[in-house]
Amino acid sequence: MNREMLIEKIENGERLNQAEGEALYELDLYTLGELADGIRRDKYGKKSYFNINRHINPTNICKDVCKFCAYSATRKNPNQYAMSHDEILSIADHSVANGAKEVHIVSAHNPEVGLEWYMGAFSKIKLKYPQLHIKALTAAEVDFLAREYDMSYDEVLDMMIESGVDSMPGGGAEIFDEEVRDFICKGKVTSTQWLDIHRKWHQRGKMSNVTMLFGHVEERRHRIDHMLRLRDLQDETGGFNAFIPLVYQRENNYLKVTNYPTGQEILKTYAISRILLDNIPHIKAYWVTASIGLALIAQEFGADDLDGTIEKESIQSAAGASSSHGMDLQEFVALIKNSGFQPIERDSLYNELRVH
Repeated sequence: MNREMLIEKIENGERLNQAEGEALYELDLYTLGELADGIRRDKYGKKSYFNINRHINPTNICKDVCKFCAYSATRKNPNQYAMSHDEILSIADHSVANGAKEVHIVSAHNPEVGLEWYMGAFSKIKLKYPQLHIKALTAAEVDFLAREYDMSYDEVLDMMIESGVDSMPGGGAEIFDEEVRDFICKGKVTSTQWLDIHRKWHQRGKMSNVTMLFGHVEERRHRIDHMLRLRDLQDETGGFNAFIPLVYQRENNYLKVTNYPTGQEILKTYAISRILLDNIPHIKAYWVTASIGLALIAQEFGADDLDGTIEKESIQSAAGASSSHGMDLQEFVALIKNSGFQPIERDSLYNELRVH
């Protein structure tokens, strides 16, 4: 398909297939940005969404071995920890006092602490702060807990809901191509299992996000395949709030990537995701992995969400991201305004709370 026909299909709102998705990367950055920005403006105008949230990473002890991970204490990081429920609650206390509307709780796959350690933390937070949205447990964690405690996915998901979990984050998706997964995270949840866990979660009337880790050993075709599998599941369930392209962080891990993506390649990937994923409402430029500068630019390449203030983050910062202490709310709002967009504070399900 030539360039003009490809652009015409996009402008007419027609869906692209795998080959056409790959061909998008051959378009120049300006054209891709213009196409993606047109879709974004039709949906949200100049609105850029964020929330006041806190990331809590309660343990770094992990049973699985992923070559891209710098957070796990089982390899390069000798400083193992597992927080007590009191420690986790203390963090929630502090975050609520600072105005947080959401706690985002993601851990390593710790076989030593027990199922009640995971679920009890959620139930105690929800009991104390019923209004606080708990986004917790990636599909990779659900798979780990099911294997570790001889449970079905349905049983783990039902237990999460009973314990107060409101929505699921999108981690653990990495890249769905199984050859790539076999190399970067062998033994972890498979792509089929990841999709099935989210399907089951959506069937319970719950929402989730989805990520794609890119910029390591995958190829462009793997990214397109990843997006199209998500589009198919979203057609079926409608349960994804946001797609989050995560830029691979290269420090302190075992992948040894030398061909790191350029800023142009990253922006193209944001734009292509906005074009292909017509049924997933939001494209999130997660500033933690993209850097705040590139995330602000991504607003003009299809992204309408910048995640949030975060307050503290341990997983990506272990691999080199400058996110360990989050970002001040007023600074965050000012950056969005100065980039020409309208800061919209949202809740975890994208209800608008405040126009800054």
